[in-house]
Amino acid sequence: MINLTDSALNAVRDAMLGADQPVSGLRIMVETGGCAGYQYKMGLVSDSEPDDTVVEREGVRVFVDNKSHELLAGTTIDFVVALEGSGFTFENPNATSSCSCGKSFG
Repeated sequence: MINLTDSALNAVRDAMLGADQPVSGLRIMVETGGCAGYQYKMGLVSDSEPDDTVVEREGVRVFVDNKSHELLAGTTIDFVVALEGSGFTFENPNATSSCSCGKSFG
């Protein structure tokens, strides 16, 4: 369903190891908003929710709620280091449009 590149996997693993509190995994969701209609949200969480889909790769768990599942199916998440800044990027086959910052889609 969701694929994390090796770079994204390492970035998430590093963030989990550096967290102040126990972390169970990474939550990724889609919310209405942003300049293109939907925006990606992600953050470390201590536990999953009962209706989550759980994707696990090399010990890193990703939690996706049912509402976001359909909009994120087939998405590849990468972590890019560039002169302009570092961050996560989303290659989402369900997006018909996106904004220039890459954080929202339609």
